[in-house]
Amino acid sequence: MPGPAGGAVDEDYEYRGLIAEAWDVFRADAPSWPDVAFYRTVIQASGQPVLDVGCATGRLVLSYLEDGIDADAVDVSPEMLEILRRKAGERGSDVSCRLFQQELETLTLPRLYRTIVVSSSTFQLLTDVAAATEALQRLYAQLQPGGTLVMSLMLLWKDEPPAPRFSTEWSDWREAVRASDGAIFRRRSRATFDMVQQLQSTEDEYELVRHGHVVAAEAHARSPATRWYTQAQALRLLRNVGFTGTWLTSGFTLQPAKPEDTLFCVLANRPDAGRHRRS
Repeated sequence: MPGPAGGAVDEDYEYRGLIAEAWDVFRADAPSWPDVAFYRTVIQASGQPVLDVGCATGRLVLSYLEDGIDADAVDVSPEMLEILRRKAGERGSDVSCRLFQQELETLTLPRLYRTIVVSSSTFQLLTDVAAATEALQRLYAQLQPGGTLVMSLMLLWKDEPPAPRFSTEWSDWREAVRASDGAIFRRRSRATFDMVQQLQSTEDEYELVRHGHVVAAEAHARSPATRWYTQAQALRLLRNVGFTGTWLTSGFTLQPAKPEDTLFCVLANRPDAGRHRRS
């Protein structure tokens, strides 16, 4: 499936169907998430234009555009991007030329960026280390010299693991109501953790309820779904690609990451022109 800039996208993308339809309903508080202000601070320091990677339905890029920030966005899911376009149209904005449907490991965009934001642990969806490395190389190539990459990462299991490989029980059903029509979305999930390989597999069940009746139901399974990185592993990946000035922050703050942090952000720079990239 070709994207607007010629990128190919695997049909087996994850964020589709009821996942996409319920995305904003389960995230009604997204405008107040602490990462919003944090990424704006990074953009103010690093500059524009900005690329929002893994933009989903546009919680960040639409806010940037409304504030006059020069921003583009990329996502693998055509359904998420269509929702983004619809939301932009409702706000009187045409964002078609700013949206790209591509995979990170084959990313090729028509211009370079001063700041690239990879939010919501999107990078961790690349479960193969070689593919993750290729994605970082692509992001490096899309940065202007001196530009900044910022992305959030998290450890997916916080407690002492009961075994090298184990599964959780199904969560309770979580419900959220869509304000536009009163429809109810329900979701429950469970996960399997491979502590040796640092991989998580997921199972999710979704239901759409209207007038007390389930009118649609979907089951989604990904194995593996997500990879996690230690702080040292994340820094090593970036430095091996050629990023410089790499540092980690504690959550969505500008404070240095602490060893016990399970949520941290990585900031890294593409060297200024004249400095050599490491092979």
